[in-house]
Amino acid sequence: MDALGRRVLVAAFDGWNDAGEAASAALAHLKETGAYEPVFSVDPELYFDYQYTRPQLVADAEGRRRLTWPEATVLRPTRPQGDTELWLLGGVEPARAWQAFSAELVDVALREDVTGFVSLGSMMSDVPHTRPISVFAGSENDHVRGSLGLERGSYEGPVGILSVLSSAADAAGIPTASLWASVPHYVAGHTPSPKATLALLDRLESLTGIPMDRGHLVTEAIAWETTIDAAAADDEEMSEYIRQLEENRDTVDSPQASGDAIAQEFEQYLRRRGDGPSKPGRDDRR
Repeated sequence: MDALGRRVLVAAFDGWNDAGEAASAALAHLKETGAYEPVFSVDPELYFDYQYTRPQLVADAEGRRRLTWPEATVLRPTRPQGDTELWLLGGVEPARAWQAFSAELVDVALREDVTGFVSLGSMMSDVPHTRPISVFAGSENDHVRGSLGLERGSYEGPVGILSVLSSAADAAGIPTASLWASVPHYVAGHTPSPKATLALLDRLESLTGIPMDRGHLVTEAIAWETTIDAAAADDEEMSEYIRQLEENRDTVDSPQASGDAIAQEFEQYLRRRGDGPSKPGRDDRR
């Protein structure tokens, strides 16, 4: 844990980085099961395209309607969490000025003495829903990789805001790590994936050493898997496809498989995402 220090900023964003809403749901779960207050929010006029990410009209408890705007907000804990604090950074992936966006948030992190940065993402992958969700854990920092046993990817190509933020944090001297969950592509664009959210929280707990309340996620993950099982049972073609994915996954998980298998899966995903404009996660609904 010393590799990331004692004040770790955990980031997740809606959009390209968020297949099955797994990463944003993990951050929301941390917020809901803890006690946090805002430290800083970016000016939405600078970074968001309102035709792409529209403001929302919502009603409060008294029935009064008000506008809410796209945001990216840093939250700090308001009660002790032990030796290590988890700070949160969440919101919507910005539409413009990514370098300025990242520089502004890194400045806030430095001002608040943040000692480590962990990004949470989820990707659509050729994996079965019936097997444990794999999580790629990587870092560009040699000390972080050596201390925490993480991988170093070799991907080259288009990236999302998480990679830009991680690069800016690393350049500013803040050690970084990234966690990416693999979500079955045949369900990632249609329903939230609590099993992937749970996998991200499990890996984050092992990375930071901070115990995390799972709440109802275990029950929701079981129900999610059962629902997909029922849908597949009525579709012979889908059942056969899932069976093939299970065989492939079992081969990857076998003792003879390379330890780089998950890293290769991650890089293959990013290359696929660079082939077209569509983006997994909540962007699919726009």
